[in-house]
Amino acid sequence: MDAPDLSIILPMYNEEAAIPIVLAEVRRRLVEVGLSYEIVCIDDGSSDRTGALLEAEAKLDTTLVVLRFSRNFGKEAAMTAGLDHARGRAAILLDSDLQHPPSLLAEFVRRWQEGADVVNGVKADRGRESLTYRSSAGIFNRLMGKSLPAAGSGFAGASDFKLLDRQVIEALKSCPERSRFFRGLVAWIGFRVDTVPFEVQERAAGQSKWSHAELVRYSVRNLLAFSALPLRLIAMAGFGMLVFTVGLGAWTLYRYARGDTLAGFPTVILVDLLLGSLILMSLGVISLYLAEMFDEMKKRPIYVCRSSPAERRPRSTASMP
Repeated sequence: MDAPDLSIILPMYNEEAAIPIVLAEVRRRLVEVGLSYEIVCIDDGSSDRTGALLEAEAKLDTTLVVLRFSRNFGKEAAMTAGLDHARGRAAILLDSDLQHPPSLLAEFVRRWQEGADVVNGVKADRGRESLTYRSSAGIFNRLMGKSLPAAGSGFAGASDFKLLDRQVIEALKSCPERSRFFRGLVAWIGFRVDTVPFEVQERAAGQSKWSHAELVRYSVRNLLAFSALPLRLIAMAGFGMLVFTVGLGAWTLYRYARGDTLAGFPTVILVDLLLGSLILMSLGVISLYLAEMFDEMKKRPIYVCRSSPAERRPRSTASMP
């Protein structure tokens, strides 16, 4: 079959209630675009009927491609699988809860046809989010922006809602790391980038699958996997402690020369506590990086797909010699 013009990539986890809504809306918007397309849906090890409903839809729609993970590998793995199996000249990734508005698909395609290799959806309005979540997202985006010179201040409001040209997809597929941060990788590889602001919409159905603890783990893992900023902060803290101890030593000698010595025990205890805390914190950060390196060295696959029902069906004994 000829490759389609567009591949729409929809990662899904326990989205059985949203499947009919999101597929109908995406198809309607793609008809307006007027290009050939395929829709690649990734069932990220859902515990509900997401996979079964997708396979039923695929029997009725030849443009629908369904990938089912053997377990929950996470959104980054699902997006990687979508890009690995996408055949289009460009791919658009969007959330399956319709918080990324499909109404902007035509605008993304227009920017691509005008020469952009990457079209980034940037959050102009984050919608209804708690103050804690909004503040945490802002800190994370600022930290990643500092560690990605190519992104600069443009990392604020970043999202996974993107259009990628085929050459960008191939560049991403050539990146060998297992711990992947999709937004960071797209910013790192460069190419011609355009941005489209959007307002985060209400979920089409269901509830968010992200807890605060999972968001914290996701942020820390991505920061460690894609940035050396924590290690640089350790080095800066060590240098700062060196300056502090030199200054403290000079001040102590000055007081000693004047015959006005400090009480020894409080000063020693405070310095020991400060140095001990710094050393333990540094060892903790280094240990996290070693754990990431250990996972990378295993070279396990990023995801594992289940076989299709036809492939699981036993062969007929009549065909056996």
